Amino acid sequence: MRDDMGTFRVDIQIENPTRPGETRTLSSVLVDTGAELSWVPAAVLESLGVERNNQWRFQQADGSILERWTATVVVAVGGRRVGDEVVFGEPGDLALLGARTLEGLNLRVEPVTKRLVDAGPAPAAAAA
Repeated sequence: MRDDMGTFRVDIQIENPTRPGETRTLSSVLVDTGAELSWVPAAVLESLGVERNNQWRFQQADGSILERWTATVVVAVGGRRVGDEVVFGEPGDLALLGARTLEGLNLRVEPVTKRLVDAGPAPAAAAA
């Protein structure tokens, strides 16, 4: 894939929360703030013993609908970790780091340098 303006890739680690310590590293995962969930190849999730728990429907840019299973895993990027629901990607699907995972990691995209950076203090309700 050519280096399109505004796109970049990162390495991530995936862990089954029921098997702490056993991880798989995915290299060159596309950062996609337009994708709500992160997408991980099913073979990677299955190798960790991750079980499918929900089925989601997704609408593609061309309007077509596809269904995929999801599961909860731990995603690690740049020394940060978060539990999040990810998609069991099928052959032909891209590996993606989606917006929900980025938010959970409290990271944001720095478009000029094409890096993930700290998003700063998270909003909180003030105590009365």
